[in-house]
Amino acid sequence: MTVSANRLELLQIADAVAREKVIDRTIVIAAMEDAIAKAARSRYGAETDIHAEIDARTGELRLARHLLVVEDRDLDNPSTQISLIEARRHNPAAQIGDSISDTLPPFDFGRIAAQSAKQVIVQKVREAERDRQYDEFKDRIGEVINGVVKRAEYGNVIVDMGRAEAIVRRDELIPRETFRPGDRIRAYVYDVRRETRGPQIFLSRTHPQFMAKLFAQEVPEIYDNVVEIKAVARDPGSRAKIAVISRDSSIDPVGACVGMRGSRVQAVVQELQGEKVDIIPWSPDSATFIVNALQPAEVVKVVLDEDSERIEVVVPDEQLSLAIGRRGQNVRLASQLTGWDIDILTENEESERRQKEFVERTATFMQALDVDEVVGQLLASEGFRSVEEIAFVEISELTGIEGFDEETAAEIQTRAQNYLARIEAEQDARRQELGVSDELRTIDGVTTAILVAFGENDIRTIEDLAGCATDELAGWSERKGQEVTRHKGALDGFEVSRQEAENMIMAARVAAGWIESIANEEATSDADAVAVAHTEEA
Repeated sequence: MTVSANRLELLQIADAVAREKVIDRTIVIAAMEDAIAKAARSRYGAETDIHAEIDARTGELRLARHLLVVEDRDLDNPSTQISLIEARRHNPAAQIGDSISDTLPPFDFGRIAAQSAKQVIVQKVREAERDRQYDEFKDRIGEVINGVVKRAEYGNVIVDMGRAEAIVRRDELIPRETFRPGDRIRAYVYDVRRETRGPQIFLSRTHPQFMAKLFAQEVPEIYDNVVEIKAVARDPGSRAKIAVISRDSSIDPVGACVGMRGSRVQAVVQELQGEKVDIIPWSPDSATFIVNALQPAEVVKVVLDEDSERIEVVVPDEQLSLAIGRRGQNVRLASQLTGWDIDILTENEESERRQKEFVERTATFMQALDVDEVVGQLLASEGFRSVEEIAFVEISELTGIEGFDEETAAEIQTRAQNYLARIEAEQDARRQELGVSDELRTIDGVTTAILVAFGENDIRTIEDLAGCATDELAGWSERKGQEVTRHKGALDGFEVSRQEAENMIMAARVAAGWIESIANEEATSDADAVAVAHTEEA
């Protein structure tokens, strides 16, 4: 065919491809222009700057060669350049650096040129189709979509969604469920990635939000935002917990999700292959919420430790197995739902532990304060947990204890302070013996006892601390099969969180001059992370 061939045929081809691939017609026309220009360069020279233009209304094709206007003495390549004198014959106003367009006549495609042009069009259309698929599905992350199973490969399920294909990896399928080609499938879009071979759409049937979206489809109150799902935890195919709250006091959130005779929750359970669902009321009070989350077990007492985000739950002896659940399932799901680490004790276990702690504290006070057992027991029973608390508490707290007058209280507090001063002196002597620098005291959170621990772990200078990893201070856990091995850090035994250990290291790096400030380091880390992400994407 020639480039002057049937104008309508070009437009008809463009229209047909645009409809079939669901892409913009102008993209197809632009691909044709690039293909024709490439074919023309095979005739006129690869270096020639040739442009093709197809009129989107008439189909008329125009081929033009662009030449750069240069001085006569600078004319090196006639394929891409034209002298100023020659250019002014075409355009009297031409200047150095301008571009002159020279119209080319129609020509016949050779077989090789036609094949090359076809490859260009196919490639451009494929790229446009991939971009369209990515743009269409990147905004659908978080939706539940329906599709038809196309095939199964190595346990993964490939889903035909009409304009694109998606994948449900085998670890995102509910255990023991199988799909065959032609089966309809409903799944949650949790990720869409732009990759070289085209956009990859990842679906999941085990994601917690899949269940939340199913409830939104079955429960009009959730769809209308009258009832809100606050948290979801799942053990896919076995059991799940969902926490809900109502914005309207006249509507019971749990009853709305259950439905008449359980119709609504049963529809979700059926889609999830019989997964049992516990619907519990959400509460802004952490203790109340955790008690609800542990249903159907009864809870006697709750003790919160907000600093470490741990909670102790005391249950009756006969309720222990119910609270823990089969293979720890109930407490594990409750922990995921609430975001708290939950320790479960029976009433007997708690009583024994409290008695043991009472005896230990009594012995500590007797030894440190040089008092008899009765005084030690009085201090322990009043809730004092350490000598530090006694040394620095308001004197009124001690005089409030039965049998303690001001003189007795003052004497006990003085003994506590003297004991701490003696311990501090002993620890400082040990610190000097280990050769630990005084400069480390300038780091926030570092005490003399911590300095001794540093010295015993070969951390003696600011530079030593700056060179540490967080794991070296806070320790780390390693899992091998079902066994978890705990590796100790330099600060084991101290009430120092992982974040506080990291802050110590960062402060040491600032003090050592390795970085200007913690804020700059965070900004650099963020920039490095972005750079790595872009590199991986490329």
